[in-house]
Amino acid sequence: MPKLKADWPYFTENYLNQPKISRLGGMMKLSKLMTKKGLMFLLVFSILVFIGDRINFSRLVGADNQFFTLFQFFGPIAGAFLGPVVGVLSVLIAEVSGYFVAGKSFTLISILRLAPMLFAAWYFGTRKDEISFLVPALAIIAFIAHPVGRQVWYFSLFWTIPIIVKLLPKKYSERAFLKSLGATFTAHAVGGAMWNYIVPMTPAAWIALIPIVIFERLLFASGITISFVALNTLLDKIDSKIKSEYLNIDKKYVLFKQAF
Repeated sequence: MPKLKADWPYFTENYLNQPKISRLGGMMKLSKLMTKKGLMFLLVFSILVFIGDRINFSRLVGADNQFFTLFQFFGPIAGAFLGPVVGVLSVLIAEVSGYFVAGKSFTLISILRLAPMLFAAWYFGTRKDEISFLVPALAIIAFIAHPVGRQVWYFSLFWTIPIIVKLLPKKYSERAFLKSLGATFTAHAVGGAMWNYIVPMTPAAWIALIPIVIFERLLFASGITISFVALNTLLDKIDSKIKSEYLNIDKKYVLFKQAF
């Protein structure tokens, strides 16, 4: 099991020794996205993001006209199918395109809100890598460094979940629900740390959020899991016909072939 300190040789060797499906995911080149089939996937994903981002789920505390949307239920899964690098890029393109199409203005909050899902997509598309450990760890440090965050330091314990999931044995850490849980709490860590600095909130407000966070993140993780299994099954059917070279299909989560 890797230590959290920087150990590039270990991670490089471990990464190259991963099964082919994971290795391809991590080494996915941008050129594979810039194909007819790759652009088709990006178009479909962007349409889903555009639709999902229009359906509000819950309001963000402390800011007007800012909501969690249906996008939270499937955003990170792009990292699994396209690999972390291209998956993150596809999420960014889809998010920014949605803003332009909807005619939304780019405010500081709206721009910063792009970041959480990018890190969630990276997390979902990788196994044990340094970024997946460092992002939640840095979020915890940033949160506690703030005068308000220091008073409710225990709120940031939520953000140890992505780290714990990555440190679990492979048979557990690779389970769809746990990966989804780690991804949604990675997004929460990035968003929560930034929110503490840009939106004034009292310690009491953060404490009041604890039961809400538990409910929302379990719901988001369940939604991400269902979306992953559904899209994995659909893409497997499509891939069997078009034989694409850029999609990573996890056969364990293809319905009607093998129970998951």
